[in-house]
Amino acid sequence: MTRVLIVEDDALQSELVRRYLEREGHDVTVLADGAEALAEVRRSTPDLLVLDVMLPGADGLTVCRTLREEEFYLPILLLTARSTENDLLLGLELGADDYLAKPYSPRELVARVRALLRRARRTTPTSTVIAVGDLEIDPDRHQATLGELPLDLTRAEFDLLEEFALHPGIVLSRARLLDRLHGTDRWIGDRTIDTHVKNLRAKIETDPQRPARLVTVYGVGYTLHAG
Repeated sequence: MTRVLIVEDDALQSELVRRYLEREGHDVTVLADGAEALAEVRRSTPDLLVLDVMLPGADGLTVCRTLREEEFYLPILLLTARSTENDLLLGLELGADDYLAKPYSPRELVARVRALLRRARRTTPTSTVIAVGDLEIDPDRHQATLGELPLDLTRAEFDLLEEFALHPGIVLSRARLLDRLHGTDRWIGDRTIDTHVKNLRAKIETDPQRPARLVTVYGVGYTLHAG
């Protein structure tokens, strides 16, 4: 049984989501405070976090940033009433794996939770370290290094980098990369992939503004080179 932590200060909404997720067979805990959420994740390390952005104690973006800084890699689904693209993309930049804008369908939330958990369980087709130049990815240990330097990657960034490394020099479309992240349960905007690629470039490129490793092929997608 997977353990899902819901952090939502709207009692009616959190109760509705809890019922839907429990029908799916999940063990669900509900909190309404960001600071309490941090303490609970540190204590019990749930399998997935459903996190509202607007919270007392500590807002959802702060919770997300703190957990990633502390190297908690559980999937995070943000719930946000903020409708601007910049606000939504900020959550991804801070390490969230997905987001839902309010109002949303509880069935869609369940589908996204299902997709995130499936991705978290997915195993790579190889058990060896993948190397592209001096970039190395160890799927078994969920570690990546550039030269001798470890890379601090979110789960989504790691999954994308692994997909690129498994197909060096091959142009991967945004649709294919979205499928790697989320399966076929849903469709989200191309900007999600663009944001993750931007974050990856900041970590693997000497000059992220002039990328030599993770290169854009305009109108097609992205490809990984040895650099």
